[in-house]
Amino acid sequence: MEFDYLTLDDFQLRDKTILLRLDINAPLDPASNQILDDGRILAAKPTLDSLLQGRVVVLSHQSRPGRGDFTSMQQHALVLQKNCSQRVSFVEDVMGPTARQAIRDIRNGEVLVLDNVRLCSEENLEDSGEKLAKTNLVKRLAPLFDLYVNDAFATAHRAQASLVGFPYLLPSAAGKLMEAELGAIKQLMQNPARPSTYILGGAKVEDKVPVIENILATKAADNVLVGGNVAKIFLKASEHKLGESDERELGDVTDEVLKANRILSKYRRRIVLPSDFGMESDGGRVEVELNALSRGGRALDIGPKSAADFSGIIERSKTVVASGPMGVFEQDGFETGTKVILETMAKSNAFTVIGGGHLAGYAGILHIADRLTHVSTAGGAMLSMLAGEELPAITALIASAKRFGKK
Repeated sequence: MEFDYLTLDDFQLRDKTILLRLDINAPLDPASNQILDDGRILAAKPTLDSLLQGRVVVLSHQSRPGRGDFTSMQQHALVLQKNCSQRVSFVEDVMGPTARQAIRDIRNGEVLVLDNVRLCSEENLEDSGEKLAKTNLVKRLAPLFDLYVNDAFATAHRAQASLVGFPYLLPSAAGKLMEAELGAIKQLMQNPARPSTYILGGAKVEDKVPVIENILATKAADNVLVGGNVAKIFLKASEHKLGESDERELGDVTDEVLKANRILSKYRRRIVLPSDFGMESDGGRVEVELNALSRGGRALDIGPKSAADFSGIIERSKTVVASGPMGVFEQDGFETGTKVILETMAKSNAFTVIGGGHLAGYAGILHIADRLTHVSTAGGAMLSMLAGEELPAITALIASAKRFGKK
């Protein structure tokens, strides 16, 4: 797994006008629309610090059209101002005359934040870099810049104009966060310290099952521990019966169960399923064994025996990766499994990585994020790479390096 892209160290940045694609998409309070977690915004600081001698224009997004949290980037700019060394300004435009004039007026040591790039309908299309380089967004903005920098790893699995169109026309580099994210994944996939253990959970199963198949097939993982709905898929594939509530919540997962069955037939000894669960009953939690899972209620967490078993495997591992919680940790009484996993990882001397907003957010709440080796800003992009897929934004950076070289 080699990434032949260029980095900021390959360019002379003084006096250059730089288009910086960030992913500072943040969770917002539904009532006030105020930012609840500024983690992704803070993660942009190392790249911004590297661009102090240039003129930086930030292009990013918040949610997508039609959703309640689809808003302007103005408050993101205010958070950036509090956490970076440059003077930060905001323009309520993306590619119109006002935005273009503001870009021309920017000075060295300043940062200009453009409005939500997804206000442009073209940004909501996915295609090749060659085709998206012909969009109005890219054609209007690209001539104003000397360099394009992509630091938006969390959206690297998308093939949108702001991610693959600009590298087609401009010399391009990976930002500091992008470098760190790809470096961590490269170590996981190519040269993990052994034993290597992956913990995969969460509600979405369609993106986790391909990851499990790939990391077992490539021998990146020695052990795979499963929780949440992912565990329920593998339990169904093992012909264990779930309760009506769990079946109803899962819906039609026939394809995922078939894939899980195929994985189990090849790698059963390397997959560890929960043996007990925390089940919701009369508004509280009761502990049930696996053979009692079909009696009703919803299994909202792994049980204490499973948490202890998982914790023991983590303690014996040299590489540990977690993506997705062990259950509905947001609900009082059902956070135990996820908490035990994260706290055991934090105490470990292993190379530890967590991915996805839910786990990263909870690690922050537990005040243990800084005791983990790497906390990824991404969910989908990290999972796509672990599943063996190419990421369009990374491919675009590599192609740009071949096309333009160093400047």
